[in-house]
Amino acid sequence: MSNFTKKQVSDLVKGSLDWDTLHMMLSMPKDKERYANYMSVLQDQVSWDDKIIMAFGPHLYLAETTADKTLVTKCSCGHDFGDYRSNWKLNALVYVRDDEEKMQEVYPKLMAPDTNWQVYREYYCPTCGVMHDIEAPTPWYPVIHDFQPDIPALFDWLDLPAPVNA
Repeated sequence: MSNFTKKQVSDLVKGSLDWDTLHMMLSMPKDKERYANYMSVLQDQVSWDDKIIMAFGPHLYLAETTADKTLVTKCSCGHDFGDYRSNWKLNALVYVRDDEEKMQEVYPKLMAPDTNWQVYREYYCPTCGVMHDIEAPTPWYPVIHDFQPDIPALFDWLDLPAPVNA
């Protein structure tokens, strides 16, 4: 296994990693040290002290609170969406593209989906306004809970102690 430096992981996150190193990172088995480097890079990008456990997206994280060690879904701005096992989207601002006019903001005329069959739901942070996700379900479909990570299994693979409330 190959070990990559924190700088290389940081360049990967920024999108500035050279192609040869990127190819090597993708091709080789994941080294366990990369998790610590990745979490350190992510932690350096936020202004809050809660410990990042996992990235859910470019600005959305699973974090362990410093106050009581609970696991929450948190935005890079610090907005707390609540318990990570609950669907964070239910605490987000939602914009629904559910008519032709709203769809034409995204698609050229006559290229948009029929909103009787499909809508777009855009999920935004209520504090900073960053878009975290988009869904394209049928209009009547419930809000989709993307996934719930198996945190004990991850930490078992990393040979690290799992967070207390995992």
